[in-house]
Amino acid sequence: MTELSAAPAAEPRGLDRFFAALLVFVPLSIACRLAAMPPGVVFGSAALALVPLARFLGRATSDLALRANPTVAGLLAATFGNLIELVIAGFALKQGLVDVVKASIVGSIVGNILLLIGLSMFAGGLRYRDQSFNRESAGVSSTMLIIAVTGLSMPTVFLKASPQLDPRDLPVLSAIVCSVLAATYICGLVFAFKTHRHLFDITDEMREAREQPQWSERKAMVVLALATIGAAVEAETLVAMIEPAGKALGLSQLFIGVVIIAIVTNIAEKTTAILYALRDNVNLAIEIGTSSAIQIALFVVPILVVVGAAVGTPFTLDFSLLEVAAMMFAVMIVNYLSADGRCNWLEGVQLLAVYAVLAAGFFMAG
Repeated sequence: MTELSAAPAAEPRGLDRFFAALLVFVPLSIACRLAAMPPGVVFGSAALALVPLARFLGRATSDLALRANPTVAGLLAATFGNLIELVIAGFALKQGLVDVVKASIVGSIVGNILLLIGLSMFAGGLRYRDQSFNRESAGVSSTMLIIAVTGLSMPTVFLKASPQLDPRDLPVLSAIVCSVLAATYICGLVFAFKTHRHLFDITDEMREAREQPQWSERKAMVVLALATIGAAVEAETLVAMIEPAGKALGLSQLFIGVVIIAIVTNIAEKTTAILYALRDNVNLAIEIGTSSAIQIALFVVPILVVVGAAVGTPFTLDFSLLEVAAMMFAVMIVNYLSADGRCNWLEGVQLLAVYAVLAAGFFMAG
């Protein structure tokens, strides 16, 4: 139910050096904006700057979570695990870019299910003939995903199918749905950490991957604070450039939200998941993807409803039919593929093919 098991303690140190090198885009993006460079350049540099910031923010959160009890660890993962998405969405709502926020939510859910898990299955499948994972925990996550996507989609269905529903009542309906989703998320945490922990017991491979925190508590807190501040600065820049960069590059706000922003904010997770799959630990890779998608739907979305009300830009759950279909298809496919507890490279290709089709559709629809 959380991304805690994906703690990067056992990852190669070279990976940290790679992401550290990308930090050069943080001052570069600021310089580009101050120098009034073309919008596409500023947008691209800010997007690249968010990649290492997301990585180190997640790394610091994981190290701190490993020192905490399961309840506190779960709250840490939920709060900071999707902080980049929350910050970007908050700035976008403040600027009235509601459609971009909705698109990024859909993109994060679909991307984590299809792109992240697909890449992991494909990469791991090239090295190992077949890989196995915990079918029971995958089943619990798949069910939670179905519930989450159903909740996000029903206001749109009601609005399209019920002419008597007044669109002015949509904020109230959205608030009710989000309250239910948030309560479901809390129940899921209790289920995973308290009443049914045995379903999520780690295997020997997972235990080896988790190990112990490599950073001191002080270092983790400093990195967390600095990464949060940097993410806020870069997110503000990214959001400010969405409209001018979209026009300059010929990209719609729908495509920017669903594909570009969703990929940028989750690159660190995708890298971690692929590494675990290459170590024959696809179980962790799948958990990273499903847990992140669940947290976006059940934790981030309810917060955005509150944030939207606070900044004067109501955030309601009236997605487009294309967005609803994308979420539904993604959940249905991954639920089917995870039923047998085994996977191979072809199943990874199948997930990637669906993602490519959906991305092409969003590009053309914009």
